[in-house]
Amino acid sequence: MEIEKKQEHDLRKEGRLRYHWPVWFAEDCEDVLIQGQMVDVSSEGAAFTCYSHDQCPLKGERVTARFSVPKFSPDDSFDMKSFGRRAKVCRIEQINNFINKIAVQFEEPLSFKPGEQTENPGEMLRAVTI
Repeated sequence: MEIEKKQEHDLRKEGRLRYHWPVWFAEDCEDVLIQGQMVDVSSEGAAFTCYSHDQCPLKGERVTARFSVPKFSPDDSFDMKSFGRRAKVCRIEQINNFINKIAVQFEEPLSFKPGEQTENPGEMLRAVTI
């Protein structure tokens, strides 16, 4: 897991937590959930990869995503906090012929800033196996 520090030229409001963990999404809660792989998350949005098939969301569509985010304690232990969020697809990047990277913005922010959980702003990497 890596905590990405916000760069001066970066237009993002906060740093991202980069980690790989399953994310489940669908257009509606009643639909069959599709599995993706989390790339990074902030309190206001996330990016994840998924197979580029006919069930992959399109830019501008709204999806419901279910995912877990590590929440660190001062002793460097962590718990996984689970979330369900409605989100708007902001960007789609084709990684290759089989995989797309989907960027979404949450309708309701998370209750904490995943990429800013460290007391030392210079600390960029957490050696944690999830």
